[in-house]
Amino acid sequence: MEKFLSAIQNMFSIPELRKRIIFTLSLLAVYRLGAHVSAPGIDKVRLEQMWGEIANTLLGVLDLFSGGNFRTISVFALGVMPYITASIIMQLMPVLSPAVKKIQEEGEVGRQKLNQYTRYLTLVLCLLQTFFVATWLSRSGIIENTWPATLMIVVTLTTGTMFVMWLGEQITERGVGNGISLLIFAGIVIGLPSAVIQVADRVRAGDPLQTLGVIFLVAVMIALIAVIVYVESARRKIAISYASRKVGNQTFRGQETSLPLKINMGGVIPVIFASSVLAMPQTVISAFPPDPTDQTSTWSRIVQFFAQFHGGDPWYELVFISLIVIFTFFYITIIFNVDDVSDNLRKHGGFIPGIRPGAPTAEYLNGILTRLTTVGAIYLALVAFVPQVLLSGFRVARLPFIGDSLDAFLTATPGLSWIPTGLGYQFFFGGTSLLILVGVAMDTAAQIEAQLVMRNYEGFLGAGSRLRGRRN
Repeated sequence: MEKFLSAIQNMFSIPELRKRIIFTLSLLAVYRLGAHVSAPGIDKVRLEQMWGEIANTLLGVLDLFSGGNFRTISVFALGVMPYITASIIMQLMPVLSPAVKKIQEEGEVGRQKLNQYTRYLTLVLCLLQTFFVATWLSRSGIIENTWPATLMIVVTLTTGTMFVMWLGEQITERGVGNGISLLIFAGIVIGLPSAVIQVADRVRAGDPLQTLGVIFLVAVMIALIAVIVYVESARRKIAISYASRKVGNQTFRGQETSLPLKINMGGVIPVIFASSVLAMPQTVISAFPPDPTDQTSTWSRIVQFFAQFHGGDPWYELVFISLIVIFTFFYITIIFNVDDVSDNLRKHGGFIPGIRPGAPTAEYLNGILTRLTTVGAIYLALVAFVPQVLLSGFRVARLPFIGDSLDAFLTATPGLSWIPTGLGYQFFFGGTSLLILVGVAMDTAAQIEAQLVMRNYEGFLGAGSRLRGRRN
């Protein structure tokens, strides 16, 4: 602890690092200030009524990444979600478009071009999303059903999102850490005090079972954080050798290095994809509700089925975990092309000891990547599944054959009665939030420590120890 406090003191004793930290905190404060500025013409009472009906839809996922701004329709209602969507699309484009792949291969110039295209795409997505949001608000009676009111919402929310994107880029360039990630981090962290108050109220109630439930929840949370830190900092290093080569009159000696591969290369993206896909049925149902007088139609039966298809339902959890695994393999296949890596190694005279260059190297890397991706997919599924069961429970009564008897047994057992219903907390304690919080904290701490070590200061863990962020 003494070394940690000493590192904190060193952070603020370096003028340049102190300016970067203060600059970052100032822009984060501006972002949180904007969360309290509501968009014009919003009927807050009607909005709160509608929110109870749409919490499980795609709008609920959007609210998570906007830091609660969408729930109140503030000027930053969309947050950084359009920018994240645009970034993911641009990551996939080199696979789909040879022209984009050629730009990507142009080095720093190509990277700047792709960043500019990402900004343009963010603007287009903002206009589309804000138009649909404004249409939904007008049809729901939250704003006036007129074109001026709709146009005002579109202009306000689009401007707010572009300003948030600018804040993130400024933090990345002139502050500490990744700006977009820190904005999401700030939006999630702001809800932690209310969660702590809720837990404290349960403990003060004096119920021994509630106290045990809180202790169990905290223990699981600490264990999950430890697992996330361990997996996110783990690397599978592949030895790479470079042969001696002669360029002009100079001879470059061979080098020994390594190619570090993360266990979880996909980050939180597969979980976001899976959550978004599973939220689509609820979104469609909220947009096209069935006729309440006709309960026998096919659409009414579909609505009745999906009314129970949410967190805690065994079928929902099975599909959720399956989608996480599928999207993990899909996304990593897109972002890490073993053929390209093999070709780059061969062009620069690099090779894996004992493996021939070319196709054998690609096959070797593909085998390692498949094993790592399998472990990473299981890890993501567990991190997303465990918190969801703690909060929403696992409704075993929906299981075929043994559901009713197992539900009766769990309900009658005092220590297990919470499993079908969950622990009853209302705050969002999902795996997505934990992955973002821990990952961003690791990245930011690693960058700060790199600044300290570069100036001959000890890092957070003292001499001889280094923190590793996800991108190191």
